[in-house]
Amino acid sequence: MQTIDINCDLGEGKTSADCRKDAQIMPYISRCNIACGGHAGDLNTMQLSIANARENQLAIGAHPGYPDREHFGRRTLQMETGQLLDAVAEQINRLQRVARAADLRLEHVKLHGALYNDAESSTELAESITDFIIEEFPQLKIMGLANAAMEAAAKRHNHPFIREGFMDRRYLNDHQLAPRSMDNSVITELAPCLEQALCLAKGRVFQSVSGEPLQFSVDSICLHGDNPIAPTIARQLLEHFHRHHLEVRP
Repeated sequence: MQTIDINCDLGEGKTSADCRKDAQIMPYISRCNIACGGHAGDLNTMQLSIANARENQLAIGAHPGYPDREHFGRRTLQMETGQLLDAVAEQINRLQRVARAADLRLEHVKLHGALYNDAESSTELAESITDFIIEEFPQLKIMGLANAAMEAAAKRHNHPFIREGFMDRRYLNDHQLAPRSMDNSVITELAPCLEQALCLAKGRVFQSVSGEPLQFSVDSICLHGDNPIAPTIARQLLEHFHRHHLEVRP
């Protein structure tokens, strides 16, 4: 049976109650990316998220971003490259210590928010971050946007890369994500979200934001955990994949 991964960014709340909400999503996904103190997250949320992920047998990864809690890592910070890499390393190491204390290991790293977008739109930044992760954390796979700069940088090193696709975002004709400022760049209804997720998982044709046909496949589908009905969406996505003979696993 063909397989597909479903990943979700979690541990981005502030309280134990937030982590309990995250845990409602976990039975329906296969991989989680846990905030590790940059844009969000603290020791308590990391420990609870790790424990919940372990109970649900999920692949666990670090989710570092710009160290900017005020703006939730959603704006670009002007940082020297060395300073930025130190911040990324500090976040990964922080979550890695929590995972080791639970006798678990991290499997991957996925950048967050503005840092994710900046790395995928800048060859220089993508290469700097990728080189650094491979050197400092060679055991971690890298997750990023399919057909973009981080994938190209990882390929140059023959390093494992998880190609990510988005069920609720439209794509440009060059396979890049349509900017949120563009009309119709976000898919708001569930049915077309499920259909695009299936097309990405199976490499079927779907439409770009301008209506042109696109066709490529991904390894993992991103589910946004901050949606108020995320558990319902996650369950329906899992059921949709099962109906189409897709096994969900990392």
